[in-house]
Amino acid sequence: MTSAALVAGLLLQIAQNPSPMTDTTRTHQRIEKRAISGRTHGRAMTFGKPNKNSPVILHFHGAPWLIQQGTAQQFKNVTVAAIQIGSGSRVYGEAFATRVSFDELLRESEAANRPVILTSFSAGYGAIRSILSHSSDRIAGIVLIDSLHAGYDANRKPFAADLELFAAFAEKKPLIVIHSEVYPGTYASTTETADWLIARLGARRKPVLRWGPGGMQQLSEARRGNFKVLGFAGNTAPDHVDQLHGYATWLRQVKIRR
Repeated sequence: MTSAALVAGLLLQIAQNPSPMTDTTRTHQRIEKRAISGRTHGRAMTFGKPNKNSPVILHFHGAPWLIQQGTAQQFKNVTVAAIQIGSGSRVYGEAFATRVSFDELLRESEAANRPVILTSFSAGYGAIRSILSHSSDRIAGIVLIDSLHAGYDANRKPFAADLELFAAFAEKKPLIVIHSEVYPGTYASTTETADWLIARLGARRKPVLRWGPGGMQQLSEARRGNFKVLGFAGNTAPDHVDQLHGYATWLRQVKIRR
């Protein structure tokens, strides 16, 4: 007779399979690097002549040139700091575990009293979660680009403790979540964490069918107050990278309120 523990273990192994690394369905257009001119200071770069209402964008994980280029495309007067540390959300979380490290980045970015937008791709959410734990009052908006994961609880649901900070933020300020259908297999996917937030914030996912940047295909949308979710097709590695190359488009989604 098979034990209950063994059955449970087998179910955990087969409930999800890691997503494939290739895809031939969508076009997966890629942004080409081009020359841009800006003033570099510390880890930041400034374009134009920002004033007190000009945003400071702090991005975590992903090629800095792509983030700088996308930011300059959307804002005439802006400062952006693109932080690329390494692999895994833990390294980002540990890097900004204290307010001291965050304040230093704000100083380098000449943020002063300017509105600060946090954006992240993939593992970069670890930095944002840490920052929300000690400096949420300083943030004007957040954009998560296929970038919010969590552990699983005993019922294979996302750990609420990993996500509550984001839900609390969305009740007061803009939180934009863009996600693919990629499933890691061993921890909650961006689809699952988005669904958790949708339920927690009383929103409802609606089916849509429209083109996104670079040949992406949007399949769903959810909105409630400051909170918005855009769900896209694709469960492969190229679909995940598509999300980063859509960066300039995602910046349009967050509306800054002083």
